[in-house]
Amino acid sequence: MAAHFALFVDLENCGGKKSMLMDVIERVKIRGDILIGKVYGYTDSYSDLKETLLSNTFTVVPSLRFGRSQKNSMDIQLVIDALDVAYRNDLIDSFCIVSGDSDYVPLVGKLKSMGKFVLGISRSEAASGVFMNACSEFQFLESVASGKERAAAPVGEALTLADVNHLIVTILGEADSGEMLASEVKSALLRLRPDFSEKSVGYSTFGKLLARLAQQFGAFTLVSSNFNLILQLNQAHAASEQLTRENYISIFSRLLAEYKRDGFDRVNPSLLKSAIQSEYPDFTERQIGHRRFSDVLRALERERLLRIESDESGNMLVNIL
Repeated sequence: MAAHFALFVDLENCGGKKSMLMDVIERVKIRGDILIGKVYGYTDSYSDLKETLLSNTFTVVPSLRFGRSQKNSMDIQLVIDALDVAYRNDLIDSFCIVSGDSDYVPLVGKLKSMGKFVLGISRSEAASGVFMNACSEFQFLESVASGKERAAAPVGEALTLADVNHLIVTILGEADSGEMLASEVKSALLRLRPDFSEKSVGYSTFGKLLARLAQQFGAFTLVSSNFNLILQLNQAHAASEQLTRENYISIFSRLLAEYKRDGFDRVNPSLLKSAIQSEYPDFTERQIGHRRFSDVLRALERERLLRIESDESGNMLVNIL
């Protein structure tokens, strides 16, 4: 059964970019229905979000700049709203909080004590370790946006077979085991694209559409079990290119450019290393001539690809140049 989410977004934390907000909404919709959505800190500078907010029936809490307490007032309002929903709306069983502020830890604790699932999402540079550990599940915003091809046509435009395949792969990628019942996949598809219909892409049944996609694109396999149709995400092919002393600079440069393109100016080094390891599972620092990952970062700094900084707590951050 799909979860019923209340989604609360701190626009300052997620950067207020339309693409990032859409990535967050997509990630939550794959898991369940968003019954309540609210964004905090809205100003006219976020006007390009209007269509996304309206089409997803979000409520907007404007940012009224008055004195130094403005940010704290937004935090307090989010806490009040979340607790109000938790106590008064029995339909909501899950919360998503897009902010990494440690001030939300007591809220997370209270929601979990009421039996609610809490998904936290935040930029790596702003994520508090205490908040991350308090959540039922936590994801970095950079990972939520990472590798997005955005191939699927916008709502209102006709979907192609490639669009549908892309959406299904995204959905299966969120499943812990990489597999889901066909009925669950279709439910998630409809949450992401309410206008979806197998007939609109030329197939009389969803099963026939899945069979064509599996044959044409090869991204997933269909398995029948006890009269159920199951989709299994195929393992990605191993990277044909290996990291070497000669090519690692260009590979890191590409990855850093992708983060920059998605609106991330600073990232946590551990996130950068994880992104490399996801593409090159056999990666070690020694194979490219370094002992530690910090040595790799210093080499990239000498190439003027990044600048190593520290946050207020003394944690290392990578400023992408």
